[in-house]
Amino acid sequence: MAGRTHTVTNQPPPLTDYDLYGADRALTEAVERHLDPELLDEAHGDLAALGRASGSAQLQEWAVQANENPPRLRTHDRHGHRVDEVDFHPAWHRLLGKGVAAGLTAAWVRPGGHVRRAAAFLVWTQVEAGNLCPLSMTHAAVPALRTDPALAAEWEPRLTSMVYDRELRPARLKAGALFGMGMTEKQGGSDVRANTTAARPLAEEGTYELTGHKWFCSAPMSDGFLVLAQAPDGLTCFLVPRVLEDGSRNVFLIQRLKDKLGNRSNASGEVEFDGTWARRVGEEGRGVRTIIDMVAATRLDCVLGSAGLMRQAVAQAVHHCTYREAFGAKLVDKPLMRNVLADLALESEAATTLALRLAAACDEGGEQERALLRIAVPAAKYWVTKRCAPVAVEAAECLGGNGYVEESGLPRLVRESPLNSIWEGAGNVQALDVLRVLQREPQALNAYLQEVGKARGADHRLDGAIKDLLTELADLDGIEGRARRLTERLALVLQGSLLVRFAPPEVADAFCAARLGGDGGAAFGTLPHTLDLASVVERARPVS
Repeated sequence: MAGRTHTVTNQPPPLTDYDLYGADRALTEAVERHLDPELLDEAHGDLAALGRASGSAQLQEWAVQANENPPRLRTHDRHGHRVDEVDFHPAWHRLLGKGVAAGLTAAWVRPGGHVRRAAAFLVWTQVEAGNLCPLSMTHAAVPALRTDPALAAEWEPRLTSMVYDRELRPARLKAGALFGMGMTEKQGGSDVRANTTAARPLAEEGTYELTGHKWFCSAPMSDGFLVLAQAPDGLTCFLVPRVLEDGSRNVFLIQRLKDKLGNRSNASGEVEFDGTWARRVGEEGRGVRTIIDMVAATRLDCVLGSAGLMRQAVAQAVHHCTYREAFGAKLVDKPLMRNVLADLALESEAATTLALRLAAACDEGGEQERALLRIAVPAAKYWVTKRCAPVAVEAAECLGGNGYVEESGLPRLVRESPLNSIWEGAGNVQALDVLRVLQREPQALNAYLQEVGKARGADHRLDGAIKDLLTELADLDGIEGRARRLTERLALVLQGSLLVRFAPPEVADAFCAARLGGDGGAAFGTLPHTLDLASVVERARPVS
Protein backbone atom coordinates (compact mmCIF):
# COMPACT_ATOMS: atom_id res chain seq x y z
CA MET A 1 0.00 0.00 0.00
CA ALA A 2 1.33 3.43 -0.91
CA GLY A 3 2.26 5.76 1.92
CA ARG A 4 0.36 8.98 2.49
CA THR A 5 3.13 10.99 0.90
CA HIS A 6 2.50 9.17 -2.36
CA THR A 7 -1.17 10.04 -2.65
CA VAL A 8 -1.53 11.63 -6.10
CA THR A 9 -3.21 15.03 -6.00
CA ASN A 10 -3.11 18.20 -8.06
CA GLN A 11 -2.24 16.38 -11.27
CA PRO A 12 -4.28 16.86 -14.48
CA PRO A 13 -6.09 13.87 -15.93
CA PRO A 14 -4.57 12.42 -19.11
CA LEU A 15 -5.51 14.33 -22.25
CA THR A 16 -6.94 11.32 -24.02
CA ASP A 17 -10.14 9.90 -25.48
CA TYR A 18 -11.22 13.18 -27.04
CA ASP A 19 -11.86 14.43 -30.59
CA LEU A 20 -8.73 16.26 -31.78
CA TYR A 21 -10.65 17.69 -34.73
CA GLY A 22 -13.84 18.76 -32.98
CA ALA A 23 -11.92 20.30 -30.08
CA ASP A 24 -9.95 22.56 -32.44
CA ARG A 25 -12.24 25.52 -33.14
CA ALA A 26 -9.82 27.30 -35.44
CA LEU A 27 -9.54 24.19 -37.59
CA THR A 28 -13.24 23.27 -37.73
CA GLU A 29 -14.16 26.84 -38.60
CA ALA A 30 -11.55 26.92 -41.37
CA VAL A 31 -12.95 23.73 -42.89
CA GLU A 32 -16.46 25.18 -42.83
CA ARG A 33 -15.19 28.40 -44.37
CA HIS A 34 -13.29 26.86 -47.27
CA LEU A 35 -15.25 23.74 -48.14
CA ASP A 36 -18.26 23.54 -50.42
CA PRO A 37 -21.39 23.30 -48.20
CA GLU A 38 -22.46 20.17 -50.04
CA LEU A 39 -19.29 18.43 -48.85
CA LEU A 40 -19.40 19.58 -45.24
CA ASP A 41 -21.47 16.81 -43.67
CA GLU A 42 -19.33 14.08 -45.16
CA ALA A 43 -16.09 15.93 -44.40
CA HIS A 44 -17.05 16.68 -40.81
CA GLY A 45 -18.01 13.03 -40.32
CA ASP A 46 -14.71 11.74 -41.72
CA LEU A 47 -12.63 14.27 -39.82
CA ALA A 48 -14.49 13.71 -36.56
CA ALA A 49 -13.89 9.96 -36.87
CA LEU A 50 -10.21 10.62 -37.47
CA GLY A 51 -10.17 13.11 -34.59
CA ARG A 52 -11.67 10.61 -32.16
CA ALA A 53 -9.27 7.89 -33.25
CA SER A 54 -6.35 10.31 -32.99
CA GLY A 55 -7.30 11.24 -29.44
CA SER A 56 -7.68 7.64 -28.30
CA ALA A 57 -5.38 6.02 -25.78
CA GLN A 58 -4.74 3.17 -28.22
CA LEU A 59 -3.29 5.36 -30.97
CA GLN A 60 -1.32 7.40 -28.48
CA GLU A 61 0.25 4.16 -27.28
CA TRP A 62 1.07 3.15 -30.87
CA ALA A 63 2.79 6.51 -31.34
CA VAL A 64 4.95 5.90 -28.28
CA GLN A 65 5.83 2.40 -29.50
CA ALA A 66 6.75 3.64 -32.98
CA ASN A 67 9.11 6.23 -31.51
CA GLU A 68 10.64 3.98 -28.89
CA ASN A 69 11.35 1.32 -31.52
CA PRO A 70 12.91 3.17 -34.47
CA PRO A 71 13.38 1.49 -37.86
CA ARG A 72 16.31 -0.83 -38.46
CA LEU A 73 18.22 -1.33 -41.67
CA ARG A 74 18.71 -4.90 -42.88
CA THR A 75 21.17 -4.87 -45.76
CA HIS A 76 21.52 -8.67 -46.22
CA ASP A 77 19.48 -11.77 -45.57
CA ARG A 78 20.85 -14.69 -43.58
CA HIS A 79 22.31 -16.26 -46.71
CA GLY A 80 24.32 -13.17 -47.59
CA HIS A 81 22.08 -11.83 -50.35
CA ARG A 82 21.69 -8.07 -50.49
CA VAL A 83 18.09 -7.10 -49.64
CA ASP A 84 18.30 -3.45 -48.47
CA GLU A 85 15.12 -3.50 -46.43
CA VAL A 86 13.96 -1.36 -43.52
CA ASP A 87 12.19 -3.12 -40.67
CA PHE A 88 9.60 -1.20 -38.64
CA HIS A 89 7.75 -1.86 -35.42
CA PRO A 90 4.16 -3.08 -36.03
CA ALA A 91 2.85 0.17 -34.54
CA TRP A 92 4.40 2.09 -37.44
CA HIS A 93 2.51 0.01 -39.98
CA ARG A 94 -0.75 0.39 -38.04
CA LEU A 95 -0.38 4.16 -37.99
CA LEU A 96 0.68 4.41 -41.61
CA GLY A 97 -2.25 2.24 -42.65
CA LYS A 98 -4.68 4.49 -40.83
CA GLY A 99 -3.10 7.57 -42.42
CA VAL A 100 -3.54 6.15 -45.91
CA ALA A 101 -7.11 5.07 -45.12
CA ALA A 102 -7.87 8.60 -43.93
CA GLY A 103 -7.17 9.95 -47.41
CA LEU A 104 -3.83 11.60 -46.69
CA THR A 105 -2.62 10.65 -50.17
CA ALA A 106 -5.95 11.10 -51.97
CA ALA A 107 -6.35 14.88 -52.21
CA TRP A 108 -5.94 15.02 -55.98
CA VAL A 109 -8.92 12.79 -56.73
CA ARG A 110 -11.52 14.00 -54.16
CA PRO A 111 -13.78 17.07 -54.31
CA GLY A 112 -12.41 19.63 -51.87
CA GLY A 113 -9.57 17.19 -51.47
CA HIS A 114 -6.85 19.61 -50.42
CA VAL A 115 -8.83 21.25 -47.62
CA ARG A 116 -10.05 17.90 -46.34
CA ARG A 117 -6.57 16.44 -46.49
CA ALA A 118 -5.02 19.52 -44.87
CA ALA A 119 -7.35 19.24 -41.89
CA ALA A 120 -6.64 15.52 -41.60
CA PHE A 121 -2.90 16.11 -41.95
CA LEU A 122 -2.99 18.69 -39.17
CA VAL A 123 -4.89 16.30 -36.90
CA TRP A 124 -2.79 13.24 -37.75
CA THR A 125 0.49 15.10 -37.11
CA GLN A 126 -0.58 15.42 -33.48
CA VAL A 127 -0.62 11.64 -33.10
CA GLU A 128 2.75 10.74 -34.60
CA ALA A 129 4.54 13.02 -37.04
CA GLY A 130 7.05 10.53 -38.43
CA ASN A 131 4.63 8.60 -40.62
CA LEU A 132 3.57 11.86 -42.29
CA CYS A 133 6.83 11.83 -44.29
CA PRO A 134 5.93 8.98 -46.69
CA LEU A 135 2.35 10.24 -46.81
CA SER A 136 3.58 13.69 -47.82
CA MET A 137 6.03 12.39 -50.43
CA THR A 138 3.36 10.19 -51.98
CA HIS A 139 0.86 13.04 -52.13
CA ALA A 140 3.43 15.41 -53.62
CA ALA A 141 4.61 13.00 -56.31
CA VAL A 142 1.30 13.17 -58.20
CA PRO A 143 1.75 16.59 -59.91
CA ALA A 144 5.26 15.63 -61.00
CA LEU A 145 4.07 12.37 -62.53
CA ARG A 146 1.30 14.20 -64.37
CA THR A 147 3.92 15.74 -66.64
CA ASP A 148 4.02 12.27 -68.22
CA PRO A 149 0.45 11.00 -68.89
CA ALA A 150 1.58 7.40 -69.32
CA LEU A 151 3.39 7.35 -65.99
CA ALA A 152 0.51 9.09 -64.29
CA ALA A 153 -1.96 6.53 -65.63
CA GLU A 154 0.22 3.73 -64.31
CA TRP A 155 1.05 5.10 -60.87
CA GLU A 156 -1.52 7.70 -59.83
CA PRO A 157 -4.34 5.25 -58.99
CA ARG A 158 -2.00 3.47 -56.60
CA LEU A 159 -0.56 6.64 -55.06
CA THR A 160 -4.02 8.08 -54.39
CA SER A 161 -5.39 4.76 -53.14
CA MET A 162 -6.76 4.56 -49.59
CA VAL A 163 -5.32 1.07 -49.17
CA TYR A 164 -1.96 0.54 -47.48
CA ASP A 165 -0.06 -2.32 -49.12
CA ARG A 166 3.27 -2.77 -47.34
CA GLU A 167 4.62 -5.64 -49.44
CA LEU A 168 7.53 -5.03 -51.82
CA ARG A 169 6.35 -6.29 -55.19
CA PRO A 170 5.74 -4.92 -58.71
CA ALA A 171 3.40 -1.92 -58.71
CA ARG A 172 0.93 -3.65 -61.05
CA LEU A 173 0.25 -6.19 -58.31
CA LYS A 174 -0.38 -3.62 -55.56
CA ALA A 175 -3.61 -2.06 -54.34
CA GLY A 176 -1.73 1.00 -53.10
CA ALA A 177 1.79 2.38 -53.27
CA LEU A 178 3.96 4.91 -51.46
CA PHE A 179 6.64 7.18 -52.86
CA GLY A 180 9.82 8.67 -51.48
CA MET A 181 12.24 11.11 -53.02
CA GLY A 182 15.96 11.64 -53.37
CA MET A 183 17.19 15.07 -54.36
CA THR A 184 20.04 16.03 -52.01
CA GLU A 185 23.64 14.96 -52.49
CA LYS A 186 26.64 15.39 -50.21
CA GLN A 187 28.35 18.07 -52.24
CA GLY A 188 25.27 20.13 -53.13
CA GLY A 189 22.71 20.19 -50.36
CA SER A 190 19.94 22.56 -51.41
CA ASP A 191 21.82 23.36 -54.62
CA VAL A 192 20.43 20.43 -56.58
CA ARG A 193 21.98 21.71 -59.81
CA ALA A 194 25.32 20.63 -58.32
CA ASN A 195 24.14 17.00 -58.32
CA THR A 196 26.56 14.50 -59.86
CA THR A 197 24.41 11.37 -60.14
CA ALA A 198 24.67 10.36 -63.81
CA ALA A 199 21.83 9.06 -66.00
CA ARG A 200 22.84 7.03 -69.07
CA PRO A 201 20.13 6.45 -71.70
CA LEU A 202 19.22 2.83 -72.42
CA ALA A 203 17.88 1.35 -75.65
CA GLU A 204 14.22 1.59 -74.60
CA GLU A 205 12.85 5.10 -75.04
CA GLY A 206 12.63 7.01 -71.77
CA THR A 207 14.66 4.51 -69.73
CA TYR A 208 18.03 5.15 -68.13
CA GLU A 209 20.69 3.67 -65.91
CA LEU A 210 21.63 5.71 -62.85
CA THR A 211 24.99 5.81 -61.11
CA GLY A 212 25.53 7.98 -58.05
CA HIS A 213 24.20 8.65 -54.57
CA LYS A 214 21.67 10.56 -52.51
CA TRP A 215 22.73 11.95 -49.15
CA PHE A 216 19.13 12.20 -47.94
CA CYS A 217 16.52 9.82 -49.28
CA SER A 218 13.14 10.27 -47.64
CA ALA A 219 11.19 7.10 -46.86
CA PRO A 220 13.66 4.57 -48.38
CA MET A 221 11.21 1.69 -47.81
CA SER A 222 8.80 3.08 -50.42
CA ASP A 223 7.64 1.49 -53.69
CA GLY A 224 9.11 4.20 -55.90
CA PHE A 225 11.20 7.34 -55.76
CA LEU A 226 11.51 10.58 -57.65
CA VAL A 227 15.16 11.49 -58.00
CA LEU A 228 17.23 14.06 -59.87
CA ALA A 229 20.20 13.07 -62.01
CA GLN A 230 22.34 14.52 -64.78
CA ALA A 231 21.18 13.24 -68.18
CA PRO A 232 22.97 14.19 -71.43
CA ASP A 233 20.87 17.37 -71.74
CA GLY A 234 21.09 18.36 -68.08
CA LEU A 235 19.41 17.84 -64.72
CA THR A 236 16.38 15.59 -65.16
CA CYS A 237 13.72 13.99 -62.98
CA PHE A 238 13.47 10.19 -62.87
CA LEU A 239 11.18 7.58 -61.37
CA VAL A 240 13.08 4.76 -59.67
CA PRO A 241 10.86 1.76 -58.84
CA ARG A 242 11.91 -0.35 -55.88
CA VAL A 243 10.82 -3.56 -57.60
CA LEU A 244 11.02 -4.13 -61.36
CA GLU A 245 8.21 -5.49 -63.50
CA ASP A 246 9.65 -9.02 -63.49
CA GLY A 247 9.62 -9.06 -59.70
CA SER A 248 13.35 -8.59 -59.23
CA ARG A 249 14.71 -5.88 -56.95
CA ASN A 250 16.06 -2.75 -58.57
CA VAL A 251 19.59 -1.72 -57.55
CA PHE A 252 18.80 0.50 -54.57
CA LEU A 253 21.58 0.26 -52.03
CA ILE A 254 20.69 1.67 -48.62
CA GLN A 255 24.03 2.44 -47.04
CA ARG A 256 22.74 3.58 -43.67
CA LEU A 257 19.83 5.25 -41.90
CA LYS A 258 20.21 8.72 -40.43
CA ASP A 259 20.30 9.01 -36.65
CA LYS A 260 18.05 12.08 -36.33
CA LEU A 261 17.22 14.50 -33.54
CA GLY A 262 13.50 13.81 -33.84
CA ASN A 263 11.26 12.06 -36.35
CA ARG A 264 12.62 8.88 -34.83
CA SER A 265 9.90 6.55 -36.06
CA ASN A 266 10.56 7.42 -39.71
CA ALA A 267 13.46 6.20 -41.82
CA SER A 268 15.68 8.62 -43.71
CA GLY A 269 18.58 7.04 -45.52
CA GLU A 270 21.70 7.41 -47.62
CA VAL A 271 21.37 5.44 -50.85
CA GLU A 272 23.56 4.58 -53.80
CA PHE A 273 22.68 3.80 -57.41
CA ASP A 274 24.91 1.43 -59.36
CA GLY A 275 23.30 0.55 -62.66
CA THR A 276 19.87 1.40 -61.26
CA TRP A 277 16.99 1.27 -63.76
CA ALA A 278 14.90 4.45 -64.03
CA ARG A 279 12.17 6.05 -66.10
CA ARG A 280 12.46 9.67 -67.18
CA VAL A 281 9.74 12.01 -65.88
CA GLY A 282 9.29 15.09 -68.04
CA GLU A 283 11.89 16.37 -70.49
CA GLU A 284 15.64 16.03 -70.21
CA GLY A 285 17.20 19.09 -68.67
CA ARG A 286 13.88 20.18 -67.12
CA GLY A 287 14.21 18.36 -63.81
CA VAL A 288 13.65 21.37 -61.57
CA ARG A 289 10.66 22.47 -63.63
CA THR A 290 9.20 18.95 -63.39
CA ILE A 291 9.42 18.79 -59.60
CA ILE A 292 8.44 22.39 -58.82
CA ASP A 293 4.81 21.55 -58.04
CA MET A 294 5.93 18.61 -55.95
CA VAL A 295 8.20 20.92 -53.94
CA ALA A 296 5.32 23.36 -53.38
CA ALA A 297 3.14 20.50 -52.10
CA THR A 298 5.75 19.25 -49.64
CA ARG A 299 6.42 22.78 -48.43
CA LEU A 300 2.74 23.28 -47.71
CA ASP A 301 2.84 20.01 -45.78
CA CYS A 302 5.68 21.47 -43.70
CA VAL A 303 3.37 24.36 -42.81
CA LEU A 304 0.56 21.96 -41.95
CA GLY A 305 2.86 19.73 -39.93
CA SER A 306 4.19 22.65 -37.90
CA ALA A 307 0.66 23.92 -37.34
CA GLY A 308 -0.32 20.47 -36.06
CA LEU A 309 2.65 20.25 -33.71
CA MET A 310 1.90 23.72 -32.35
CA ARG A 311 -1.74 22.86 -31.83
CA GLN A 312 -0.87 19.76 -29.82
CA ALA A 313 1.70 21.64 -27.75
CA VAL A 314 -0.82 24.38 -26.95
CA ALA A 315 -3.55 21.85 -26.19
CA GLN A 316 -1.29 20.05 -23.72
CA ALA A 317 -0.26 23.31 -22.04
CA VAL A 318 -3.80 24.67 -21.70
CA HIS A 319 -5.09 21.30 -20.49
CA HIS A 320 -2.39 21.07 -17.83
CA CYS A 321 -2.92 24.61 -16.60
CA THR A 322 -6.71 24.16 -16.49
CA TYR A 323 -6.34 21.49 -13.80
CA ARG A 324 -3.07 22.31 -12.06
CA GLU A 325 -3.24 24.53 -8.97
CA ALA A 326 -0.45 26.72 -7.59
CA PHE A 327 -0.41 29.48 -5.02
CA GLY A 328 -4.12 29.11 -4.28
CA ALA A 329 -5.64 29.05 -7.77
CA LYS A 330 -5.72 27.21 -11.08
CA LEU A 331 -2.72 28.09 -13.22
CA VAL A 332 -4.98 29.06 -16.11
CA ASP A 333 -6.52 31.78 -13.92
CA LYS A 334 -3.17 33.31 -13.01
CA PRO A 335 -2.74 36.52 -15.07
CA LEU A 336 0.84 35.81 -16.11
CA MET A 337 0.24 32.18 -17.08
CA ARG A 338 -2.92 33.22 -18.91
CA ASN A 339 -0.81 35.69 -20.89
CA VAL A 340 1.63 32.96 -21.88
CA LEU A 341 -1.12 30.56 -22.90
CA ALA A 342 -2.95 33.21 -24.91
CA ASP A 343 0.26 34.15 -26.73
CA LEU A 344 0.88 30.50 -27.63
CA ALA A 345 -2.74 30.12 -28.73
CA LEU A 346 -2.41 33.11 -31.06
CA GLU A 347 0.59 31.53 -32.77
CA SER A 348 -1.24 28.24 -33.19
CA GLU A 349 -4.43 29.74 -34.58
CA ALA A 350 -2.55 32.01 -36.97
CA ALA A 351 -0.64 29.01 -38.32
CA THR A 352 -3.79 26.91 -38.74
CA THR A 353 -5.74 29.69 -40.42
CA LEU A 354 -2.96 30.41 -42.91
CA ALA A 355 -2.33 26.74 -43.70
CA LEU A 356 -5.99 26.04 -44.46
CA ARG A 357 -6.24 29.15 -46.63
CA LEU A 358 -3.35 27.88 -48.75
CA ALA A 359 -4.94 24.43 -48.99
CA ALA A 360 -8.14 26.09 -50.22
CA ALA A 361 -6.13 27.88 -52.91
CA CYS A 362 -4.91 24.48 -54.11
CA ASP A 363 -8.53 23.33 -54.46
CA GLU A 364 -9.73 26.47 -56.23
CA GLY A 365 -6.89 26.30 -58.71
CA GLY A 366 -7.51 29.49 -60.72
CA GLU A 367 -4.63 31.62 -61.95
CA GLN A 368 -5.14 34.14 -59.14
CA GLU A 369 -4.93 31.40 -56.52
CA ARG A 370 -1.91 29.78 -58.18
CA ALA A 371 -0.16 33.14 -58.22
CA LEU A 372 -0.91 33.62 -54.53
CA LEU A 373 0.52 30.20 -53.72
CA ARG A 374 3.79 30.97 -55.48
CA ILE A 375 4.62 33.70 -52.97
CA ALA A 376 2.57 32.64 -49.95
CA VAL A 377 3.80 29.04 -49.70
CA PRO A 378 7.52 29.84 -49.29
CA ALA A 379 6.68 32.77 -47.00
CA ALA A 380 4.45 30.57 -44.84
CA LYS A 381 6.95 27.73 -44.91
CA TYR A 382 9.65 30.12 -43.73
CA TRP A 383 7.70 31.71 -40.90
CA VAL A 384 5.30 29.09 -39.56
CA THR A 385 7.93 26.37 -39.37
CA LYS A 386 10.29 28.71 -37.52
CA ARG A 387 7.65 29.48 -34.91
CA CYS A 388 7.11 25.81 -34.11
CA ALA A 389 10.21 25.22 -31.96
CA PRO A 390 9.73 28.18 -29.59
CA VAL A 391 6.05 27.28 -29.19
CA ALA A 392 6.89 23.67 -28.30
CA VAL A 393 9.59 24.69 -25.83
CA GLU A 394 7.37 27.30 -24.13
CA ALA A 395 4.50 24.81 -23.92
CA ALA A 396 6.82 22.32 -22.22
CA GLU A 397 7.77 25.02 -19.74
CA CYS A 398 4.09 25.50 -18.88
CA LEU A 399 4.15 21.95 -17.54
CA GLY A 400 7.27 22.69 -15.50
CA GLY A 401 9.40 19.67 -14.72
CA ASN A 402 6.62 17.39 -15.94
CA GLY A 403 7.09 18.82 -19.43
CA TYR A 404 10.73 17.77 -19.42
CA VAL A 405 9.85 14.16 -18.72
CA GLU A 406 9.44 11.83 -21.70
CA GLU A 407 6.10 10.43 -20.51
CA SER A 408 4.44 13.82 -20.93
CA GLY A 409 4.88 13.69 -24.71
CA LEU A 410 6.29 17.22 -24.81
CA PRO A 411 9.93 16.16 -25.38
CA ARG A 412 8.84 14.34 -28.54
CA LEU A 413 7.13 17.51 -29.76
CA VAL A 414 10.23 19.55 -28.93
CA ARG A 415 12.51 17.17 -30.83
CA GLU A 416 10.17 17.17 -33.83
CA SER A 417 9.64 20.94 -33.85
CA PRO A 418 12.72 22.05 -35.89
CA LEU A 419 12.22 19.44 -38.60
CA ASN A 420 9.83 21.24 -40.93
CA SER A 421 12.00 24.35 -40.92
CA ILE A 422 14.97 22.31 -42.18
CA TRP A 423 13.33 19.87 -44.61
CA GLU A 424 12.24 20.88 -48.10
CA GLY A 425 14.51 23.93 -48.11
CA ALA A 426 15.67 25.68 -44.95
CA GLY A 427 14.96 29.30 -44.06
CA ASN A 428 17.37 31.00 -46.43
CA VAL A 429 16.12 28.92 -49.36
CA GLN A 430 12.54 29.99 -48.66
CA ALA A 431 13.48 33.66 -48.30
CA LEU A 432 15.44 33.60 -51.54
CA ASP A 433 12.52 31.91 -53.31
CA VAL A 434 10.28 34.72 -52.12
CA LEU A 435 12.71 37.26 -53.59
CA ARG A 436 12.85 35.34 -56.85
CA VAL A 437 9.06 35.42 -57.12
CA LEU A 438 8.93 39.14 -56.30
CA GLN A 439 11.48 39.93 -58.98
CA ARG A 440 10.14 37.66 -61.73
CA GLU A 441 6.40 37.25 -61.15
CA PRO A 442 4.58 40.54 -60.54
CA GLN A 443 1.25 38.73 -60.75
CA ALA A 444 2.16 36.83 -57.56
CA LEU A 445 2.67 40.04 -55.60
CA ASN A 446 -0.57 41.42 -57.05
CA ALA A 447 -2.42 38.32 -55.88
CA TYR A 448 -0.90 38.66 -52.42
CA LEU A 449 -1.80 42.35 -52.12
CA GLN A 450 -5.36 41.66 -53.25
CA GLU A 451 -5.66 38.96 -50.61
CA VAL A 452 -4.41 41.10 -47.71
CA GLY A 453 -6.32 44.08 -49.08
CA LYS A 454 -9.60 42.33 -48.34
CA ALA A 455 -9.05 43.20 -44.66
CA ARG A 456 -8.01 46.82 -45.14
CA GLY A 457 -9.81 49.28 -42.93
CA ALA A 458 -10.73 46.69 -40.31
CA ASP A 459 -7.74 47.26 -38.01
CA HIS A 460 -5.43 50.27 -37.96
CA ARG A 461 -2.40 48.18 -36.99
CA LEU A 462 -2.92 45.90 -39.96
CA ASP A 463 -3.34 48.92 -42.23
CA GLY A 464 -0.08 50.34 -40.91
CA ALA A 465 1.72 47.03 -41.44
CA ILE A 466 0.48 46.85 -45.04
CA LYS A 467 1.70 50.39 -45.66
CA ASP A 468 5.12 49.62 -44.18
CA LEU A 469 5.33 46.46 -46.28
CA LEU A 470 4.60 48.38 -49.46
CA THR A 471 7.37 50.82 -48.59
CA GLU A 472 9.81 47.95 -48.12
CA LEU A 473 8.71 46.31 -51.37
CA ALA A 474 9.26 49.51 -53.31
CA ASP A 475 13.02 48.98 -53.29
CA LEU A 476 14.20 45.48 -54.17
CA ASP A 477 17.79 46.46 -55.06
CA GLY A 478 20.30 44.83 -52.74
CA ILE A 479 17.48 43.19 -50.87
CA GLU A 480 19.05 39.77 -50.31
CA GLY A 481 20.53 40.78 -46.97
CA ARG A 482 17.06 41.65 -45.64
CA ALA A 483 15.21 38.81 -47.34
CA ARG A 484 14.35 37.08 -44.06
CA ARG A 485 12.88 40.25 -42.60
CA LEU A 486 10.77 40.83 -45.69
CA THR A 487 9.57 37.22 -45.80
CA GLU A 488 8.61 37.37 -42.13
CA ARG A 489 6.57 40.53 -42.70
CA LEU A 490 4.83 39.02 -45.72
CA ALA A 491 3.76 36.03 -43.61
CA LEU A 492 2.70 38.09 -40.60
CA VAL A 493 0.64 40.54 -42.63
CA LEU A 494 -1.10 37.67 -44.41
CA GLN A 495 -1.83 35.96 -41.09
CA GLY A 496 -3.12 39.21 -39.62
CA SER A 497 -5.40 39.87 -42.58
CA LEU A 498 -6.90 36.38 -42.34
CA LEU A 499 -7.46 36.63 -38.58
CA VAL A 500 -9.07 40.07 -38.92
CA ARG A 501 -11.48 38.64 -41.47
CA PHE A 502 -12.23 35.27 -39.92
CA ALA A 503 -11.17 34.93 -36.27
CA PRO A 504 -13.10 36.16 -33.20
CA PRO A 505 -12.38 39.83 -32.40
CA GLU A 506 -10.36 39.01 -29.29
CA VAL A 507 -7.99 36.80 -31.31
CA ALA A 508 -7.54 39.29 -34.15
CA ASP A 509 -7.11 42.17 -31.72
CA ALA A 510 -4.40 40.41 -29.75
CA PHE A 511 -2.56 39.25 -32.86
CA CYS A 512 -2.54 42.67 -34.48
CA ALA A 513 -1.43 44.32 -31.23
CA ALA A 514 1.48 41.98 -30.60
CA ARG A 515 2.58 40.87 -34.08
CA LEU A 516 1.81 43.95 -36.18
CA GLY A 517 1.45 46.84 -33.75
CA GLY A 518 4.67 46.35 -31.81
CA ASP A 519 2.86 45.91 -28.49
CA GLY A 520 4.45 42.58 -27.64
CA GLY A 521 7.85 41.35 -26.56
CA ALA A 522 10.35 38.86 -27.93
CA ALA A 523 9.20 36.09 -25.56
CA PHE A 524 5.76 34.55 -25.18
CA GLY A 525 3.62 35.98 -22.39
CA THR A 526 4.22 39.64 -23.22
CA LEU A 527 0.78 40.55 -24.62
CA PRO A 528 -0.89 43.78 -23.43
CA HIS A 529 -2.72 42.97 -20.21
CA THR A 530 -5.77 44.96 -21.32
CA LEU A 531 -6.69 42.41 -23.99
CA ASP A 532 -9.36 39.72 -23.53
CA LEU A 533 -6.84 36.97 -22.93
CA ALA A 534 -9.21 34.68 -21.04
CA SER A 535 -11.37 34.28 -24.16
CA VAL A 536 -8.32 33.54 -26.30
CA VAL A 537 -7.22 30.78 -23.92
CA GLU A 538 -10.71 29.31 -23.60
CA ARG A 539 -10.99 29.09 -27.38
CA ALA A 540 -7.78 27.02 -27.46
CA ARG A 541 -8.80 24.64 -24.66
CA PRO A 542 -9.19 21.02 -25.78
CA VAL A 543 -12.53 19.81 -24.47
CA SER A 544 -12.17 16.15 -23.52
